[in-house]
Amino acid sequence: MKFLFFSTCVALLLCFACNSTPDHQGKVNTQLYLGDGPNQPLIVGLGGSEGGNAWTSDRWETTRNKFLEKGYAFLAVGYFGMDGLPSQLDRIPVEAVHDAMVEAAKNPNIDSHRIAIIGGSKGAELALLLASLYPDINGVVGIVPGYAVFPALTLNATTSSWTYAGKEVPFVPMPWAAVPSAMKGDLRGAFDIMIEDKEAVSRARIKIENIHGPILFLSATRDEMWPSREMADAMMKQLDAVKFPYAHKHIVVEGGHTKPQERFDSVLVFLERNFRNTK
Repeated sequence: MKFLFFSTCVALLLCFACNSTPDHQGKVNTQLYLGDGPNQPLIVGLGGSEGGNAWTSDRWETTRNKFLEKGYAFLAVGYFGMDGLPSQLDRIPVEAVHDAMVEAAKNPNIDSHRIAIIGGSKGAELALLLASLYPDINGVVGIVPGYAVFPALTLNATTSSWTYAGKEVPFVPMPWAAVPSAMKGDLRGAFDIMIEDKEAVSRARIKIENIHGPILFLSATRDEMWPSREMADAMMKQLDAVKFPYAHKHIVVEGGHTKPQERFDSVLVFLERNFRNTK
C-alpha cells in the first residue's frame, strides 16, 4: 500500500512538472539580415522540431543569401531550444513570434506591408497559424506542413504546441492507440492514427481561409514524419472550396520529409510571381 501511494505521488508530480508553465515563455531569438536598397519585402523564417534558430546556421546561409540577392530582407526566428528560450516546443505564445516580426518590420529599409513567412514541418504549422491570425502577414510557404495544430513535443504530449491570447490553441490529441507507434519511433504511424479523429481535427484545424495572401505548400511523397502530402491536399481542397482569392499552389516532391528543402528555387519563383509585387 505504501509503495502504491508513493508511486501515485511520483506520477502526479511528474504530470504536474510536464504541464507546468514552460520556462522563458514568450521569449524568442531573432537575427535580421538586410540586403541593399529601400522597401525590401520581409521574409520571416521559422525552423521546426529541431529547435534553435535554424535559419542562422551555416546550412541555410546559401538559401538566406538567395533571398537577399533577390532584394528581400530575412528575419530568422528561434522560439525554443536555445539559452533564454523555452527548452521544449510546448505552449509557445504565437504573439511573441508576431511581435518579433513587427519589430523587425520597423526597420526603415523594410516594407512593412509586404511580409511573408516560411516554415518547415512544425514551423509550417506555426507559419500557417500565425498567418491565419494576423492580417499583416501577406504570404506563407509551408514546407511539409500540417493542416491542424498538434500536441507539444513533450514526453506526455498532453498540451498544445501554441498559445494565443493566454489560452492553449486547440490541438489534435494523441490517443492511447497511437502511443505504441510513437514509442517505437514510427511517428508517421502515430500521426496517421491521430488524424482518424475527425472531430478533433476539425476543432484544431488551422483556418487557412483567413490568410491574406498567397500560399505555397511543398510536401513529400514518402514523408516518414507525418502525412504532409495528404494534409496539403486537404488544405488545397479547402482553399478551392471557399474560392480563396489569392494564389495557392501545392508542389509534391518525390522523397522523404526533408526532400522538399531542396526546392527553394520553386519557392523563390512563387514569391516573385505572387508576393513580391503585390500590396
